Amino acid sequence: MKKIIFLALLAMVTTRITAQEFDFNEMTYTPEQTTFRLFAPRKAKVSVMYSQETLSEKSDKWVTVKMVQGRDGMFSAVVGKDLKNHAYCFSVDGKLSPGVFAKAVGVNGKCGAIIDLNETNPEGWENDKRPVVKSPVNLIIYEMHHRDFSIDESSGLKNKGKFLALTEPKAIQHLKTLGVNAVHILPSYDYGSVDETRLQDNKYNWGYDPVNYNVPEGGYSTNPYDPTCRIREFKQMVQALHKAGIRVILDVVYNHTYDIDNSNFQKTYPDYYYRKNADGTYSNGSGCGNETASEQPMMRRFMIESVKYWINEYHIDGFRFDLMGVHDIETMNAIRKAVDEIDPTIFIYGEGWSAGQCAYPQEKLAMKANIVEMPRIAAFSDELRDGLRGPFSDDTKGAFLAGLQGEEESIKYGIVGCIAHPQVDMEKVNYSKKAWATEPTQMISYVSCHDDMCLVDRLKASIPGITMDELIRLDLLAQTAVFTSQGVPFMLSGEEMLRDKKGVHNSFESPDSINHLNWNNLKDFPQVFDYYRNLIQLRKDHPAFRLGSADLVRKHLEFLDVANCSSPIGEAGEGSALIVFCLKDHAGGDKWKDIYVVLNASRQEQTISLPFGSYETVCDGGRICETGIRHFTSDQVTVSPQSALILHN
Repeated sequence: MKKIIFLALLAMVTTRITAQEFDFNEMTYTPEQTTFRLFAPRKAKVSVMYSQETLSEKSDKWVTVKMVQGRDGMFSAVVGKDLKNHAYCFSVDGKLSPGVFAKAVGVNGKCGAIIDLNETNPEGWENDKRPVVKSPVNLIIYEMHHRDFSIDESSGLKNKGKFLALTEPKAIQHLKTLGVNAVHILPSYDYGSVDETRLQDNKYNWGYDPVNYNVPEGGYSTNPYDPTCRIREFKQMVQALHKAGIRVILDVVYNHTYDIDNSNFQKTYPDYYYRKNADGTYSNGSGCGNETASEQPMMRRFMIESVKYWINEYHIDGFRFDLMGVHDIETMNAIRKAVDEIDPTIFIYGEGWSAGQCAYPQEKLAMKANIVEMPRIAAFSDELRDGLRGPFSDDTKGAFLAGLQGEEESIKYGIVGCIAHPQVDMEKVNYSKKAWATEPTQMISYVSCHDDMCLVDRLKASIPGITMDELIRLDLLAQTAVFTSQGVPFMLSGEEMLRDKKGVHNSFESPDSINHLNWNNLKDFPQVFDYYRNLIQLRKDHPAFRLGSADLVRKHLEFLDVANCSSPIGEAGEGSALIVFCLKDHAGGDKWKDIYVVLNASRQEQTISLPFGSYETVCDGGRICETGIRHFTSDQVTVSPQSALILHN
């Protein structure tokens, strides 16, 4: 009975706080005073400690101030003196933490730091502007890890493995020349698996083990001991990319914490922020030992305020939600609404799945199948990904790129942007039997990402004996499918330089020797970078490839019947590794009337029937030239083996 009464009181408190839109300002600094606030159990013993010495977490001289619970259920305390550059910790029933919403921390994030955030702004920060992108379909997303991108000697970058690497002219020029206009940075908040006091150990991790969600990771700064350094350098990175016309998308991991017992959530309010199974054990929908409870009022508010904070303080332009399927639909829609009030062009997307069973009704979770209930939120298309390269569950099994039959419909579904289309037979699509996107802007088109094998390794694993020439042809073919699809295109950093990870499937803690980019490949395989660059420019120059509307896609995108196509060894026939589609009638106002895209993954050349007319090829034999490669007048055209052909009339 007492437990029921306590839970009822808790519900009233959290409802009242949520109605006030509490913003998790756990520490507010002015030279005159510092105010501390914390959400904690009503009957807990709550205090705040601050160091007597500035910037010292090792000091044995700490002042403890009791925090008092207010009528809103929050604990608070005010210290009427200038505490700038002092460390602080909250104590809840003897458990110490920097709180759940620390905005500055010392080394390894064990204590909060009292700083003036205005002093972390680089020169000209007040004039920093978000690059204009009118629609998500105009984005070209480049997923990268700070260390991968810059750590190798071949990069020529000075700030190896640091935020500042992305401020260097060579890095900026590479991204601009490639043509990407958004970088998706892997988790860049303070995470737990790398000891910031032992960076010389060169321990590697992707960063999907959150500790302090709202502070940049110290290991990517030049001085993790200085709480202002990581903040300033992160802002410098954003500023440099913005000046280059490149948006910054942050990978956020609200679905779980590094662990439970040592998490800041658990130390401040035990069990409130986590889901449990019916038997009292912690649910593990994340596959990492725990899952957060986004449906809880204060967890939902935490996520909303965290996203807003990254936008307002760090000028972040988009968010990729790790295991978005762990979160509830209502929370994701609330985040979308809050972001729209700041800037509707900020892009939100995520993984439309979980890594295990969640202790919450499936129909209420932000799964890919429920994207229809989340307007203007996108999800990754594993249908297109695996239709091209083979199933996630078996690295050795190929699909379309291996010349195998049966995945054409899955790829066609990806090409239209995962919307309902009259020429896509959903019964033959690999993972979805009904369309889950209402608009093509809700679909992320990709063939590889940080998770799982990169494209080169997957081609080697699934096609025994593949030659380098064949690998390059299929690599370019795969990306042609991605960048001519109607979704939002996404590529893994280094694919433009034939990146490999020595066949490692899950390289989240593999050393630099596995994860680094080999920039020498730009010299050894210049044709690969040139193709990627020209393919991206082709998409940018032609609105037909990015219609952004389901109705326009259904009106202008038409698949051709490949049963009439032939090869020297006989009929290609339905189900061959061949896809042909047309973007017709000046789609999207395109200057080209009809654009034909041919994707041929077979080892034979194929002859395609066309309406009789005059044509110009702009992509042929691993080369792209918008001004034209070959002009011809005919009712058919031949496409080379394992390659793409693009032409227009």
